Amino acid sequence: MFRFYNPVKLISGDKALDSLSYELNQLQSRRPLIITDQGVLIAGLIELVKKTLEGSDQITISVYDRVPPDSSPEVVNEAAGVFRENECDSIIAVGGGSVIDTGKAVNIVVSEGVDDIMQLEGSKLRKPMKPFVAVPTTAGTGSEVTYAAMLRDSHQNVKVLFASYQLFPDVAILDPRMTRSLPPLVTAATAIDAMSHAMEAYISNQKNPFSDAYGFTAIKLIRENLLRVIEDGDDFQGRFYLANAACMAGAAFSNSGVGLVHALGHALGGVCGVPHGVAMNIFLPHGLEYNMSAVKDIIGEMLLPLEGPEVYAQTPKEKRAEKTVECIREFEDELYKLTKLPRTLKEAGVKKDSLEEVAQKAIKDAAIHFNPVKVTYDDAFEILEKAYQ
Repeated sequence: MFRFYNPVKLISGDKALDSLSYELNQLQSRRPLIITDQGVLIAGLIELVKKTLEGSDQITISVYDRVPPDSSPEVVNEAAGVFRENECDSIIAVGGGSVIDTGKAVNIVVSEGVDDIMQLEGSKLRKPMKPFVAVPTTAGTGSEVTYAAMLRDSHQNVKVLFASYQLFPDVAILDPRMTRSLPPLVTAATAIDAMSHAMEAYISNQKNPFSDAYGFTAIKLIRENLLRVIEDGDDFQGRFYLANAACMAGAAFSNSGVGLVHALGHALGGVCGVPHGVAMNIFLPHGLEYNMSAVKDIIGEMLLPLEGPEVYAQTPKEKRAEKTVECIREFEDELYKLTKLPRTLKEAGVKKDSLEEVAQKAIKDAAIHFNPVKVTYDDAFEILEKAYQ
């Protein structure tokens, strides 16, 4: 038995953002708070959002634009204060995963009527959430279609997870114009984040036919479009496909879970502050290799969307899993040549003396429970040492 649930209304395509006013009206939103970061603001994307709302006399906008790359409880609480000061009634998150997760966490604070998001860590949400629209500006996290929000607690050097079906956005708008300003390195890192979502969902011990379908297609779209978008940032069709791939990968893993790769990535981000997409790029091949003993044939299936029918057919079945990992490493080498996206912990500037703490935190991460093979501290530390080279 399995459950697959994703209630988010998706609007995807050229000028999809133009539907924002209509969607806010449908949600009876009149005073939205736009939550974003400085990079999105400087890129002019908030002005683009405001322009789509011109002529909507009944809508009054407030903006919070101080979300950092790794959001924190302090930022959430500050943004919630802005929401209350301006008597807002809804949230529009315009940004990457950190911004969208911040929006979800702010929604928790203002809907539950608390002053500090950490008061609700581990608690069930009991009150209806405010209307929430997600407008992703990266093609990676899939946060626009997940029920989780991740924050970094800098005091404990850990990532804190908030999860509830109530955290699903009401609407997600995927407009390729919103990712146009992404530099090549961020484009690559966020896309590999989505690839890791799709692949870990595909091998998870909670995988199901629906998550498989979403993950399979996401892998194919990323492999076919990422390099062309890096080479030509104005390739709107490619960016459209990457946005859809990230969204599909998000829907896949939110219904099947992720695993070892994400447990290590969450721990590395918490301890060393390494961006999540960079961590996923480093750990993805190692995580697949570790799980070969349990899901080798399933890993081999992913060679088809990754490299196409010709390579898949020419590779003997018993060699497809190894070929999948080999192709991922070759893909990462191509990305390194184009963007310098780190492939090892050493290239990412991680200090070797931090590996013990990363391993300790990784085996306590919630994602580890969905991994098809049990992971001990010694296992995690050994993988980290391999990933350091």
